[in-house]
Amino acid sequence: MVNNAATVGRSGVHDFILLRASAIVLALYTLFLAGFFLITPEVTYNVWHDLFSCISVKIFTLLAILALVVHAWIGVWQVLSDYVKPAFLRGSLQFIFSITLLVYLAAGFIIVWGV
Repeated sequence: MVNNAATVGRSGVHDFILLRASAIVLALYTLFLAGFFLITPEVTYNVWHDLFSCISVKIFTLLAILALVVHAWIGVWQVLSDYVKPAFLRGSLQFIFSITLLVYLAAGFIIVWGV
């Protein structure tokens, strides 16, 4: 069996499960934020700060950011492998997207934890 180093998971089934799990996490996070905005009459800096000072919200936010990165990487990998045939161009684009997603992950971690 040939292993593809560009995939997030070990196989297509593993990627499929990661994609579905990350979609569930993103949907739950979206519902959480929508619920927050619906039940909060006025969102001020203090209310927003109090929400994100809770450790469980920070962890949930980081989990959502990680799910977004995994979801985006699998999607980008599938689109590039389907539509970009020249290996050098595909590899270059995958590298650029990988670095961009890592920067997003690092920025999300720094923003949430205030490092």
